Amino acid sequence: MLADKDRIFTNLYGLDDWRLSGARRRGDWDGTKDLILKGRDWIVEQIKESGLRGRGGAGFPTGLKWSFMPKQSDRPTYLAVNADESEPGTCKDRDIMRHDPQKLVEGALLASVGMGVHHCYIYIRGEFYNEAQRLQAAIDEAYAAGLIGKDACGSGYEFDIYLHRGAGAYICGEETALLESLEGHKGMPRLKPPFPAAVGVYGCPTTVNNVETIAVAPTILRRGAGWFAGIGRPKNSGTKIFCISGHVAAPCNVEEEMGIPLKELIERHAGGVRGGWDNLLAVIPGGSSVPVLPKSICDTVLMDFDSLQAVQSGLGTAAVIVMDKSTDIVKAIARLSEFYKHESCGQCTPCREGTGWMWRVMERMVKGNASAAEIDMLLNVSYEIEGHTICALGDAAAWPIQGLIRHFRPEMERRIIEYREAATRRRVAA
Repeated sequence: MLADKDRIFTNLYGLDDWRLSGARRRGDWDGTKDLILKGRDWIVEQIKESGLRGRGGAGFPTGLKWSFMPKQSDRPTYLAVNADESEPGTCKDRDIMRHDPQKLVEGALLASVGMGVHHCYIYIRGEFYNEAQRLQAAIDEAYAAGLIGKDACGSGYEFDIYLHRGAGAYICGEETALLESLEGHKGMPRLKPPFPAAVGVYGCPTTVNNVETIAVAPTILRRGAGWFAGIGRPKNSGTKIFCISGHVAAPCNVEEEMGIPLKELIERHAGGVRGGWDNLLAVIPGGSSVPVLPKSICDTVLMDFDSLQAVQSGLGTAAVIVMDKSTDIVKAIARLSEFYKHESCGQCTPCREGTGWMWRVMERMVKGNASAAEIDMLLNVSYEIEGHTICALGDAAAWPIQGLIRHFRPEMERRIIEYREAATRRRVAA
């Protein structure tokens, strides 16, 4: 269990003042000028040594990503903060922006110094109206206090932040679709290469990072890479905000160490599964796009990137969706299929056509109005979509179905048998 002294987001529940005065009492903006003056290379090296991996889902090493930004550029360079939190089950970035916005503002400054960037865009989900208001107020306070602007923290470093509101498209959570939207175009992913580090917003070098990734940077730099690396497990270090929802006694966001057992996370912080742990059916451990896990795996699995990958799932955004035995698991996954069908931008044929086809088949699977052979067909089509699209939305649509078939195929087959038996009885009765 994470010790209180190691928590980064000490106002995650909004019990203290979210404004600049409250943030400073909690240690934000303390010695920031000295951190800036240590220079670009020192900042990147500290983030590399800390082992910080992206908190938005992909888990790419953050320090390495920052190092991709060119040292010399004849064009402006940008940081784009991805605050378009739209993954079902995920609500961590919302609470950071709502209750601890100065951590994000300070993090954007220090991350930008580490990459030699002077302009940052925060792309916030359109539905986050109140959070956008609060974040803009935090930015205004930071400007008024001289913490950002032409002479950030009195360091001589010029830095500006711009808040940009999206329009409610899930696809804009993908980094290149975000950049397209930021430029005023329809949010549709770009082909890569070129990667954003070379050709990003307005054709200039750009790094895109998640809110939580940026917000933890100041504390890492202040307390040292060794402190952060000492929490969690090797290659899965540091703290993480977990969003626990579904059939638990007390749904919550909680900051814990990486690698905490899933069972301990749910029982210690969310009051346990409704009806007790033995009433657990399954858990989606990292937001709606990662494969579901049955109770047998949930008993022992650890909550980090590598442990969940080893059981053919993923940490994703660390949105833990708990389902007890009252859940219609096939219907739950069918509902996710409908979501991804709806949110597909339609650019890639496998995703545009495949997500709709999978949803229609899943709707029949819910009733059992299918054949056993169609389960294999559904699985095969999911593999034809996975990895064959410009962005990962096709993968996100395929993985929940793959997880369902992997662990709950007998339930799907039972429904098919019962549907056929009922149909036979109706014919006989007629």
